[in-house]
Amino acid sequence: MPSQGSDLAYTVPGLSAQDSSRIVTMLQSRLHALNDLHLTLKHIHWNVVGPHFIAVHEMLDPQVDEVRSMTDDIAERISTLGGEPKGTPGALVDERTWNDYSIGRAEAIEHLGALDLVYTGVIKDHREVMQATETLDPVTQDMLIEQLRGLELFQWFVRAHLESSGGRLSTRGATTESGAAGQAADQAREQP
Repeated sequence: MPSQGSDLAYTVPGLSAQDSSRIVTMLQSRLHALNDLHLTLKHIHWNVVGPHFIAVHEMLDPQVDEVRSMTDDIAERISTLGGEPKGTPGALVDERTWNDYSIGRAEAIEHLGALDLVYTGVIKDHREVMQATETLDPVTQDMLIEQLRGLELFQWFVRAHLESSGGRLSTRGATTESGAAGQAADQAREQP
């Protein structure tokens, strides 16, 4: 991903242009990830079917709203630091480091299995940026910590549908969305 470089005309007091530029670059990756997550959540919302349709359909809208709010916070932080947030679909596609969501119309449990993997990736990468900003900019880190609180809560909501009464997560060990979807569907068929 291209860096904002030292082209920043200004930044917040107490931060060097170099540190701000580094933070802006990291935040841009998070902005892309959250914009992608918002669209993925809406895609699932529109394409979920089966006996648990309404529960999952309605569970996702508050997640969509909160993730959209997170994108706004990140974009505004980028601007505050003197950067230029890129929120266009073309920039997202050109700069993302992950593949597009791969599940179309499918049973609720399949989407939830795939979504668990999506949340894992977003949370892992968010944590890395949160840790990297610890000494650079505690204000940015605080924003990311708050976002992680919400993202982890949403993943817990998803995982509650994927966990057996014995505590086994049906998506455990899955490395692809389709694999996670299949594992979740398999475990659901095995339960009485």
